[in-house]
Amino acid sequence: MKTIKLLLTFALTATLFTSCYTEVVIDDYDNTPQISLNQLLGSYELWYVDINATKGYGETPFLQKAFTMSFKNGSVYANNNIVGLGSTGNGFGIKVGTYDAYDMILDVYHVIDGFETYDIYQIDNNTIELYNPNNDTSYFLDGYQRSNFDYDFVFYDNIHYFLQEYNGWEKVYTSNYGAINEFDNENYLQFLAGGNDSEFKSSQDGNGKNINNVYWDYTGLYGVGNVTGNNKLKTLTLDYDYFDNEYFELSVINDGKIELYHPASGTAYEFVGKGYIQFMKTTDTKGKTATTEKLRKYRKDKVENPRESTRVL
Repeated sequence: MKTIKLLLTFALTATLFTSCYTEVVIDDYDNTPQISLNQLLGSYELWYVDINATKGYGETPFLQKAFTMSFKNGSVYANNNIVGLGSTGNGFGIKVGTYDAYDMILDVYHVIDGFETYDIYQIDNNTIELYNPNNDTSYFLDGYQRSNFDYDFVFYDNIHYFLQEYNGWEKVYTSNYGAINEFDNENYLQFLAGGNDSEFKSSQDGNGKNINNVYWDYTGLYGVGNVTGNNKLKTLTLDYDYFDNEYFELSVINDGKIELYHPASGTAYEFVGKGYIQFMKTTDTKGKTATTEKLRKYRKDKVENPRESTRVL
């Protein structure tokens, strides 16, 4: 019995000491980061800009343009284009500026947009907040390594922008199957950035023209939608007022060629991109215009395909 009492006394004492120790640790908890900001920024190779998570009414153009940002040895890299995503700059994209990181402050010197400063907050293990005190706006970036970043998902989730990264698209193939239809006469398409971000032009000019010399016969609105169960197949709707809308199933053949399948007629078309626009600093006016026009916008749920895929493969 005495032995049992001694054991109970020891256990109670140990518990009390443990509780006191735990309380001391909590009281002395240090909430400061355990690594430097430079180490934090370098802990992931790519920081995905979650544009839909942005809070505030301000705008930082170079963050609006970028799909990913990278911070390497004082240089800032960005994937601003869907074309070449995953291959340009070994997956990092192009160099767009330099940076200084100290305390929890990030100063960025962008080659076009100039100087911006941010307060950095670590939200969780792979998410950081870039708060710009000058416009009271926060951007949220999610960290990834190149080896586990889903470039394909980003590519197909942003086909809307992919279509805009060429000055125009020229029809190079029409299938010998399918019924004759009005769209057979359209040889060029152009998808415009800026404005309402959903405007297209089309032309019936003959093939082989310089895209800058094409006469655009028609201007209307377009929309890109999803196909249930197939992330790599999209729908494209071209609003032709004078002969109703044209619906297509949009497939990407490669970074410079797309296929448009026209279910109403059963015809397939192929278009190649002409006049690639790289969103970076250039010395010519055209490049600067393209850079300032292309900004990612908050997008609500995309319009779904009003019908399922009708194509027989």
